[in-house]
Amino acid sequence: MPADVTQMSAARRKIYQPLAIAAALSFLYFTVLAKLASDWWHDENYSHGLLIPFVIGTIIWQERKNFSLANQRPQTALGVIGVGLSLCMLWAGTAGAELFVQRASLVLMLGSLLIYFFGFRLLQVAAVPLMLLALAIPIPQIIFNRIAFPLQLFASRCAVAAMSAFGIPVLRQGNVIELMPLGATQPKKLAVVEACSGIRSLMTLMTLAMIYAYFTRPKPAQTSVRDGGRSSPSSVFSTMRFAILLIAAVPIAILTNALRVSGTGVLAHYYGTRVADGFFHSFSGWVIYLVAAALLFATGWVLDRAVRFGNDRWIRDLGSGLPATGPGATLKPAQLVHE
Repeated sequence: MPADVTQMSAARRKIYQPLAIAAALSFLYFTVLAKLASDWWHDENYSHGLLIPFVIGTIIWQERKNFSLANQRPQTALGVIGVGLSLCMLWAGTAGAELFVQRASLVLMLGSLLIYFFGFRLLQVAAVPLMLLALAIPIPQIIFNRIAFPLQLFASRCAVAAMSAFGIPVLRQGNVIELMPLGATQPKKLAVVEACSGIRSLMTLMTLAMIYAYFTRPKPAQTSVRDGGRSSPSSVFSTMRFAILLIAAVPIAILTNALRVSGTGVLAHYYGTRVADGFFHSFSGWVIYLVAAALLFATGWVLDRAVRFGNDRWIRDLGSGLPATGPGATLKPAQLVHE
């Protein structure tokens, strides 16, 4: 009987403890979450954040077995320090009316709670959801402007270079392009405004890169574990692939946006500056974003094919009796299978 009572108590604790923690977090961060949702709804630069809770929920559901099987080694001291720092950030952000600090404290709080109750192993499993949440947090306006304005200048320079290559007379002053459309009697001005800087597609494409890298990641090969319990080659490749795709999203977003602005400038010479407004402007944004997404997927495809080609060559060398070369010569080839 005492054993049954103990089991029932443990089962209740598993149910009530997460509910109590969720209720406490909801109470602490209710206004923060409400304002964040409002920003996602009204700020076009972060409208992709509306999908992030659903993506995170899907990832957590897919990783539910890993959450339950992960070795639980609570780091109580580090967890307490992280929770305390999160509360200090929340207080400082509230006192100073700094939304970014308040929202960053939420990410730190969630990570600290995982460390406190389960340790770093479970934090590693939850790393992607936490990173997605962090990417969906609007950055401070002062930092936003420091990023957006150089992108505006870069896009305007690319547009002027493209128009000059087509023999179109053009003059640039900062982020303002002055040109003479065909049939016009006076020059017209095109301003590469903040919305055309490309920072919107940059934030969205980085989020897409992270989601794409996660859902197409290779499964770890059970037959290719290194001695001493170190990471398998497939897990190392998965991490490198994740980082490469995330980094590649930056130049892809910047260059495709410059291509969009350049095309708008060329068309404005032949068809007038009205092509920079209205339907064409919105439609070209969607088309260029699809091009950027295709380039991102192509990057992942090239990485996967390169690794598969290397594995096939490794297998052929082993089958022909040739000595395998390279840093992993003593290992079996990692079988990378996509989910």
